[in-house]
Amino acid sequence: MENNIAPRVTEMATLSHVLEKLRLRKFDNEFRWTKEGFTASKGKSYAPEDLTIIRTYRFEGESDPADSSILYIIEASDGLVGYSMGTYGVYSDHQDEEGYDNFIRKIPILDRDEQLIFEV
Repeated sequence: MENNIAPRVTEMATLSHVLEKLRLRKFDNEFRWTKEGFTASKGKSYAPEDLTIIRTYRFEGESDPADSSILYIIEASDGLVGYSMGTYGVYSDHQDEEGYDNFIRKIPILDRDEQLIFEV
């Protein structure tokens, strides 16, 4: 039997392209790390159990390891959708990297079909 389903081809997206897509969909709320948890533009603090990572993007520079960054698309329990971004590896830019890393690891990752809305 012949398979008539063509593989889905996606372009390699840039960080600025994904951020623009988020802005257009009004999902451009940045979750910033503090010792109290993540805060968003509305000033509210969120604990890991209040959040869900609904998509992750990794970007790697072709020739410069300092260009390695990660973008987490996050949904809060109150419906706010936004992102947290940073570099990873040796060139991480979080001042309290251990706290940020421990916090982000505690946020559940949801594998769901709605991730398609974030396709770029």
